[in-house]
Amino acid sequence: MQGKKAPESVPVRYIKGVGPRKAPLFEKLGLENVSDLFYYLPRRYEDRSRIVEVKDAEVGETQGVIGKVLSTGVFTARTGTCIFEMAVGDGKNRIFAVWYNQPYMKKVFTKGETVILYGKVELQKHLQISHPAFEILNAEKEGASPMEEIKSSLDIGRIVPVYSLTESLTQKTLRKVVHQAIETHMTAVEDPIPTRIRARRKLVDSRFAIENIHFPHSFDNLDKAYRRLVFEEFFILQVIMALKRRKLREKGIKHELKEGLADDFEKLFTFKLTAEQKKCIKEIESDMASEKPMHRLLQGDVGSGKTVVAMYALLLAAGGGYQSAVMVPTEILARQHYVTVSKTFMPLGLNVRLLINGIDQKQQELVKRELAEGEADIVIGTHSLIQEDIAYKNLGLVVIDEQHKFGVAQRKRLQSKGSSPDTLFMTATPIPRSLVLTVFGDMDVSLLKEKPEGRENVTTCWVGEDRRENVYGFLRDEIEKGRQAFIVYPRIKERASSDIRSAEEMYAHLKKDVFSDLKLALIHGRMKSDEKKRIMEDFRDGKCDILIATTVIEVGLDVPNVTVILVEHAERYGLAQLHQLRGRIGRGEHESYCILLGEPKTEDSEKRLSTMAETTSGFEISEKDLDIRGPGEFLGTRQSGLPELRVGDIARDFSIMEEAREEAFSLVSSDPLLKDEHNAKIKENIKRRFKGRIGI
Repeated sequence: MQGKKAPESVPVRYIKGVGPRKAPLFEKLGLENVSDLFYYLPRRYEDRSRIVEVKDAEVGETQGVIGKVLSTGVFTARTGTCIFEMAVGDGKNRIFAVWYNQPYMKKVFTKGETVILYGKVELQKHLQISHPAFEILNAEKEGASPMEEIKSSLDIGRIVPVYSLTESLTQKTLRKVVHQAIETHMTAVEDPIPTRIRARRKLVDSRFAIENIHFPHSFDNLDKAYRRLVFEEFFILQVIMALKRRKLREKGIKHELKEGLADDFEKLFTFKLTAEQKKCIKEIESDMASEKPMHRLLQGDVGSGKTVVAMYALLLAAGGGYQSAVMVPTEILARQHYVTVSKTFMPLGLNVRLLINGIDQKQQELVKRELAEGEADIVIGTHSLIQEDIAYKNLGLVVIDEQHKFGVAQRKRLQSKGSSPDTLFMTATPIPRSLVLTVFGDMDVSLLKEKPEGRENVTTCWVGEDRRENVYGFLRDEIEKGRQAFIVYPRIKERASSDIRSAEEMYAHLKKDVFSDLKLALIHGRMKSDEKKRIMEDFRDGKCDILIATTVIEVGLDVPNVTVILVEHAERYGLAQLHQLRGRIGRGEHESYCILLGEPKTEDSEKRLSTMAETTSGFEISEKDLDIRGPGEFLGTRQSGLPELRVGDIARDFSIMEEAREEAFSLVSSDPLLKDEHNAKIKENIKRRFKGRIGI
């Protein structure tokens, strides 16, 4: 019997009212089967439940008005617009329904029949509703009352769903098809949430939820339906997270902890570690001493000292004879990490190697041989680390910096080079807690918010084009004090049809007309590796006053003498990127300044610039960024390997997600293989919906 088939297995074309001709329209909306229809939520609702007689219609109110068709007519206004006008009333009172440029509407209505009009009541020459939704009542002809017919309508006399549409698909058609799917296939819906959890969390069942999310009998029912469907979505997602975490807890490497290692490590530095750095080191130490593989996300604000924490993990792995691989997104960052790590570990005799495309072939082959033979203790590199011909003798630790810059497959490829190595993911782009639990819910998380001693806060200001000369004067003042500056542009080259300044164009202009007496250099991503290396070394050595750049400097660049960064066309950057750019300064003992030069044209870009000027906390900025962009576009969702959310909003519905997570992790803890009869249904639900796309 068709009604007993799982909703996911019934194509939408088999629903009455669709068929092969209309099916492609539904598929354009991502509606391929009955389950898709069930979870295709309306974007809003209109309360059309209140229906009044014409005499009670109120100007300015959006309401349903019932009456008989008194007259219809088509005429042309002085402007040339064709108008269909229909008078509806009870003999004494009347209201007019008006449609512009739709003369064919005259064929729809018959004088004397009862209609309901729904829309905003306006007072023109008379009471009027323009382009109303309408229902023609046939009940009287069939011997029933109008109220009985209103109750059965999907468009009038109730809370009505309003969906996102495509092309010639109408609201009426979509409502009918969704209603038909509910009527025909609801009995096949299996509730994936166990009864005990529904009772504990006071949740309605899935059939009630699906019916009331589309055709709610009251706003209270709508709230219950929404809460239930959000909980269900987060619950399934968090069961996946819990299963992933269980899988990661298979046997790995149990690293040996040597007494006093943390104290000896701290003596390698001229500065004191912060309390938060020490806490994160303890968490990593505990993970690595366990025989379960570490799967930890270290997230810290720019300049909070994540690299130092990661270096402790490298030292711990090397102490037991294991190799470590550190993968970073850019060659500039790889070189910088290489310099820092090799210099720090040189007294300990550790062999630290660099593997990037920018080193010559002979050197690359040497590093590959040392990795395969176990002579290299630590290798730092870019995507080069995951090439097929790279083999590690004893890979025990993987560190992935700026992890969101890599896809899931790339991260897994590096991990697969060893036998269940410990993995430390790092990001300098703080992630809101709601996203951490959703996107990174299978990881343990360490936080670094505190900045090391001696790091100055950065003063940020947002200025318009009219202040350009003042900004140039300020840069000159800082350089005369012996400091250096970055000027960042969104493009490398100028485009003929654009008024966006480019790095190459402005480098030539500034060098010739503005700072002709100073030393300027240009760097961007299309330059050869050796050239970028030379320019950065010259800048770091103070041979250059101002570095003109693109966002190639965004990640990890560390020049303590730079006290000013000027970001041109700042309105074109996202909050996370602006915060990363600001993180390039304030790394020394001098007061530092981030100047955002921009002319925002949208409310969102104005919010971004004012947020940057108001706060230096990356964690606050990330919450604002999530508010502005929404979860779908925020960092990591496309890279996470997780399905897109169909119902819930991880920011707005965070409290529901926390409840769902608690229940999901508890369930998987008590039944890791989901063998229990009802838990097996959850497993089947996951298999059907995600068809092996989630890696468990």
